[in-house]
This record gives sequence, C-alpha cells and structure tokens, in this order.
Amino acid sequence: MSRTQRTYASPTANFTVIEGGKPRSGELPEVSLRRGGVDLPFLILTLVVLTIGVIMVLSASFARAYYTTGDPMKYFMRQLIFAVLGVFVMMVVSRLPVSLFRRFSLHLMVLAIALLLLVPFIGVEENGAKRWIDLGFTTFQPSEIAKLAEVLFFATMICAFKDKMKTFKYGVLPFAVTVIIIVGLLILEPHLSASVIIIGIAAIMMFAGGTRLRWFILAALLVAVVGYLTVSKLGYAGARITAWRNPEADPGDTGYQIMQSLYAIGSGGLMGLGLGHGRQKYLYLPMEHNDYIFSVVCEELGFVGAVLILLLFALLIVRGFWLALHAKDRFSSLVVTGLTGLLALQVFLNVAVVTNLLPSTGISLPFFSYGGTALLIQMAEMGIILSISRDIPITKAG
Repeated sequence: MSRTQRTYASPTANFTVIEGGKPRSGELPEVSLRRGGVDLPFLILTLVVLTIGVIMVLSASFARAYYTTGDPMKYFMRQLIFAVLGVFVMMVVSRLPVSLFRRFSLHLMVLAIALLLLVPFIGVEENGAKRWIDLGFTTFQPSEIAKLAEVLFFATMICAFKDKMKTFKYGVLPFAVTVIIIVGLLILEPHLSASVIIIGIAAIMMFAGGTRLRWFILAALLVAVVGYLTVSKLGYAGARITAWRNPEADPGDTGYQIMQSLYAIGSGGLMGLGLGHGRQKYLYLPMEHNDYIFSVVCEELGFVGAVLILLLFALLIVRGFWLALHAKDRFSSLVVTGLTGLLALQVFLNVAVVTNLLPSTGISLPFFSYGGTALLIQMAEMGIILSISRDIPITKAG
C-alpha cells in the first residue's frame, strides 16, 4: 500500500500526517498526529503581565504589611509563591488534551454549584458578606471556579445543540436556567460583582454560539429591572451608587475609598512618583494591594506606565481572540473566546471602578490583585488557552 507523508505548518506547531492509500479489507489508514508547541506570543505576554503584577503587589502592600503584621514582605512572598505555582499549573494544564476539558465540564459545573451552596453555611464573613471558604492555609472564592465552569459547560452545550442554538428551547432556556442558579446563589452571599461577570460571560458565550439577537435585548431589559430592584433592596449596594454619583458628598465614609483612589491617580501625573514612592498606600487607600492596586500603578508609574500596562492587557486579549479564530474546532474556539472575554471583562470593570467610571463592585485586576487561589485559577485558564493553541489547525502545506 502506497503512503504519502505530508507536513503542515501553523503559527505555533508543525503537524506530520502519514496518509495511506486505499486500505485493504480490515485495515485502517495509518495516521500519526503530534501536538505542537504552545503559542509563544500568548505565553510571553502572560508571563510579562504576571511579573509586573507581582512587583506591583510588593510595592502596594509593603506599608500595610509592615504596619499590621510587622513583616513588610508578607503579602509579597505569599503572592510570589502562588505566582510560581501558577506558572507550574499553567504549563501542566497546557499539556492536557482539549477533550479532557470537554469531558469534565459538567463535573466542574456541579462542583462549582455545590461549593456556592456551601458558602452561606461554612463561608467566612468579611465586610458583611460571605464569599470565601476557609481551607486552613488559605481562603478561596467558589465564584472563581464558577466562572471557569461556566465557560467550559456553555461551550459543551453549544457544541451539543449545534444548529438548534437559534431556538428558545436550546439557545436560551438551558443557559438562562444555569445563570439564574449561579447568580441566585451569588446574591445570597451577596456578591454582585461576580454576578455581573457571570451574566457577562453568558452573553459572550451565547452570542458566539449563535443565539438570536432579540433574546439579548429582552435579557438586557430583564437584567436592568432586576439590577434596579437588587440595588434598591441591598443597602450597601445603594450606598455604593450614591458614592459613585457624588463621592465628595461624604468623603469621610461612603465616598472615602473612591476619593483616595482618585487622589492616587491624580498625583501620579504623566510619569508617576516612581516605583515604591506612592503615598496613598500608606493606609490611606483601602484595598491598595487588591481591588484598587491599579490606583497605585497610576500613582507610581503615571499615565504613561498605566497606559503601557493596559496595552499589554490589550495585546494579550487580542492574541487570545486570534487563537479563538484559528482554533481547530468549535469547542476550542468557544472556550478561548469565553476565557479571553472573561479576562477582558474583568480588566475593563476593575479599571472603570478605580477611575470612578462605574460604581464600586469589588472586581479584582487579573494577575495584579493580591489573592493566591484566584491567581492559580487565572493561570489554569491561561493554561487551557495554551493547550488549545497546541492544536492550531493546518494553515499551509509544506
């Protein structure tokens, strides 16, 4: 039997396929497929953003760490350890076959919902909200697992329904039920910021999956009504809206955090005060090494430094969508679209909050905000994208 060997090249990998001629009775064609390497631009951008983020945690946290614990390196060392572990997790996940993510997408969704159910009972309360589960050595938010589970589960459902996505029964109902369950559990905590992201991910995935536009219009109206009722019923959320509209009216209480954030951003000017020389982090700006770390970035690195960091995020996001467009199959394309959309959504919402473009929502800045388990999950998500990049399909014959 004659055989033809063809070698194909892609932006990230070489594929060698050995194709046999007409097989004999009971004989299958000989096919050999080798996965290629990860997408280097995406990998390098991820590592660069992560490195800058860890450095900024050191700069933003050392004052609070010193005054509250006596060890100025406490938060930095913990974040550094999780960053190193995160890189390891990313590289391990990047070697897993894509079929594994699809096979266990339902299991991960069930796990996420189970953990969210446990939060009201065993969760750790902080600032009037129960969002964390204490593992003894660290705490984590089940909402982070829910975000990843939603992307994988929705991608699996979209691929299963295929052309039926334009119908209400298949293109809207199962996704809406899933979102209602997750958001309902998040509101019990309460965790409005995670609820916004869950709804945003759903919209991105469903739009990419082919759901009709009219359902998005109806959903937007419904979300607006529910959001208004939620804000009016939850006192702390209403106070955030008031502080957003006019923080100067109560600079010592509800408007304090956003005023300190704006002071930090304004004092940075064009070139910044210099790395490590910021002033607002000296216990003036709350959550300076977490949700509001971008304010410290603006103060110390200035407008130029902040724009460069946003440019790095933009390049990472654009590269992610490029990989989604070139993925080998629909499931892979949807997963990368969802994870990249999640990254873009979190970056936009965080920057919008610290600059007072949007009300305070408690959304962290990926790779920058302090938080070990959240960082591990983010790096695992990048690992999934890198795994998919190994299978970039044929672009030209060699």
